[in-house]
Amino acid sequence: MAEHRFQPTRFHNTLGPHEPALSIAPGDTVITDTLDAWGADATGAFVGARPNPMTGPFFIEGAEPGDTLRVTIEHMTPTRDRGWTFSVLAPNVVEPQRVARMPERERVEWIIDGQAGTVRLENPPARLRDWVLPLAPMIGCCGVAPGLNEAISTATSGPHGGNMDYRGIRTGVTLSFQVFRPGALFFLGDCHACQGDGEIVGTGIETSFEVAFRVEIDKGRSIGWPRGEDATDIFTLGNARPLDQALQHATTEMLDWLSRDYRMDAMAASHFLGQTVRYDIANVFNPAYSVACRIAKADLERVDAG
Repeated sequence: MAEHRFQPTRFHNTLGPHEPALSIAPGDTVITDTLDAWGADATGAFVGARPNPMTGPFFIEGAEPGDTLRVTIEHMTPTRDRGWTFSVLAPNVVEPQRVARMPERERVEWIIDGQAGTVRLENPPARLRDWVLPLAPMIGCCGVAPGLNEAISTATSGPHGGNMDYRGIRTGVTLSFQVFRPGALFFLGDCHACQGDGEIVGTGIETSFEVAFRVEIDKGRSIGWPRGEDATDIFTLGNARPLDQALQHATTEMLDWLSRDYRMDAMAASHFLGQTVRYDIANVFNPAYSVACRIAKADLERVDAG
């Protein structure tokens, strides 16, 4: 098990069969840097192209189609003291007749105080002049190269992961992705200092980051849609449009997880999900929407105790 400090020099706007940036072994940790969604680095210089330039891909030795790649996010640290968002809600999240009456959409700056662990608007509206939020780092876009030799835009998402913008992808989470190509080819980028559910202004607080992650392989274990686990919950992520199809993918993946790992048949899982499930609307701005189907580990422990 090795630790790699990787400084990227090339960035990609698709997740696909690109030449590996670094080859790593299961159990290895990588510490690397990401650009913001428009391609700015830690100095503010634009060294990548929009949208969502990705760091990677990382070739994981021994990963083959039919395996599952597990990626644990070990830490995330902003590398700038500034970030940005858009200023008003995206047109698709309000009623159509309201769109024409919304303020003009502009890019606005945020101040990131890493020492205090806070974020705040640089020039807030009067009503928000004392408004300060906790710094809450998350990864907006990550995943593996899809199958069929495809290269899929970092603007969207699918079974391979991609631009899911789920605020639950943060330090301490272990993500799982189906492996479609030898080496899996893992990408990450588009990290946010903070973001509400849905990414409803079209961005989180976009900035550059240092990210550390560790990889493992579950040999011969295949899944359908991205999964995640942290100290308190397990979750699945469905990506599609319309929103109900994303929910269907996430729910079906959770049904499969409960069946295989928690020994629940369809009826038991239905009763269990019906009373314990929580749904997070991860993203409703991107070409494919994302929904997380989430279960508390405490609820699973009560079943096991029985």
